[in-house]
Amino acid sequence: MTTPRSAAAPLRATAVPQQRRASRPAAAQHSPAGLAQAPADSGAPGNLAAQLAGLAERRGWTDRAAFHQGHRAWTHGEVHALAARAATVLADHGVRAGDRVVLALPDGIAWVTAFLATARLGAVAVLLNPELPAADHAFMAGDTRAVLCLTGPGLEDRFPDRARLGADQLLALTPVAEPAAAHPVDADTLLYVQYTSGTTGRPKGVVHTHGDPKTYHDLIGRRLLRITQDDVTLSVSKLYFAYGFGNAFVFPLFSGSSAVLVDRRPTPAAVDGLVARHRVTLLYSVPAAYAALVADRGSGHEACFASVRAAVSAGEGLPDGLGRQITELLGAPVLEQIGSTEAGHAFCANSFDHNAPGTVGRPVPGFEVELRDRAGRPVPDGEEGELWVRGPTVTPGYLDRPEATEGTLVRGWLATHDRAVRQPDGAYRHLGRTDDMEMVGGITVSPLEVEAVLRLHPAVREVAVVAVTDGRGMGRLRAFVVPVASVPAGLADELVRLAREHLAAFKVPRSVSFVPSLPRTPTGKLRRHLVRRGAW
Repeated sequence: MTTPRSAAAPLRATAVPQQRRASRPAAAQHSPAGLAQAPADSGAPGNLAAQLAGLAERRGWTDRAAFHQGHRAWTHGEVHALAARAATVLADHGVRAGDRVVLALPDGIAWVTAFLATARLGAVAVLLNPELPAADHAFMAGDTRAVLCLTGPGLEDRFPDRARLGADQLLALTPVAEPAAAHPVDADTLLYVQYTSGTTGRPKGVVHTHGDPKTYHDLIGRRLLRITQDDVTLSVSKLYFAYGFGNAFVFPLFSGSSAVLVDRRPTPAAVDGLVARHRVTLLYSVPAAYAALVADRGSGHEACFASVRAAVSAGEGLPDGLGRQITELLGAPVLEQIGSTEAGHAFCANSFDHNAPGTVGRPVPGFEVELRDRAGRPVPDGEEGELWVRGPTVTPGYLDRPEATEGTLVRGWLATHDRAVRQPDGAYRHLGRTDDMEMVGGITVSPLEVEAVLRLHPAVREVAVVAVTDGRGMGRLRAFVVPVASVPAGLADELVRLAREHLAAFKVPRSVSFVPSLPRTPTGKLRRHLVRRGAW
């Protein structure tokens, strides 16, 4: 078993340097090969950017495609050469080892270049969703004390009190810059910060280190998904999320394979076209996007998905029946998994060797998982409990949040706040979040159970069940339903009858409301607290 990192050690790597280094990183001599070559960096083996550049050179991947965007492809060699030169551009804009650099960029070659360049300098990338509100961006830039903000289109005025560089400017300056040598770091040096989704409160910065990405690939990409240099990835989840970061950045660069990058969330029709054009072999998405893909054309295998060998689902549990529909559509297995920003990627996952539909699989090799009751005591197989996990990539802590760190990380164990039950075969069935439970008449109800029943009706596309307060202050279950098409007469009564046929009386919704959509995070997770308030 891999020894987990101590929760007490992090934050040597997260401390803000009190004094910046006075000089810029040394630049290598201009290579006559131009962008075809990056510095050897033999003196910085722990630096992620140096690791990846050296790996591509040793394995002969430099001329293989790494990323596809639009009608352009970039090879592994081009990517690492661009990053080496972009590091000099960032250094010229004041970035030094240990500094925080905001990446508020859409998926694309600028994102990849900026991340690797930041890593090469020994600086810390702060990965932000570019579509967040201005207030969130301001909070996160201030929270990390970022020295430079790299932004995409439309965000030119987003960080007025900080140094800013546009993605187009970065890419324009990079080809004429000298390549920078990698700054020496070790595996425990802070590499990047990702913020939690904020479904239960203000987002917190989760820190990860230079050693984590290789572990994501070794344990999940290589071992469970069997990714080879011939694979082509399409991830609906974006690079600035933990799930997308592993899928479309880490796995391709560590395996010599390639990924298709799309600057916005693709529609079902766009997914069809991208899979067919690039012969995608691995499709990563979230349940809501898979449901839209299925609903867009009904059931039955589509020829455009002939190249797909597996679909991976995470973010939320797959509703009953949806996994089967996806398999029928794609002609490939669906491998469900669960992870978190704090774990960096998945900590439980199905694999080709063991795929148990309706579960999130077994613990990823190297990780330990326990189910505990509210008092912290282990629960036996078959009983519901809260998931605790420890393993090699569990975060050492939240950035500058010691109290939050102590409340979530206990002796190296991460409290995920997910509920689950362990099956006899060792797989875990996910039962939702601890904060998803609803209280009705003094009885705790799992809304997922009710939602699963209502989703059996063919007229229901999505549903969320929550407790709302009536005029007497009593909690009553209400179902918010997104219909497949226009609402047929009598559908609300049919849904209530359906619930009565399958559920105990106290679990039957007292009312049904039809809505055009449900509030979700950018990762596809349901914002249940907004549903409770009707605030979307």
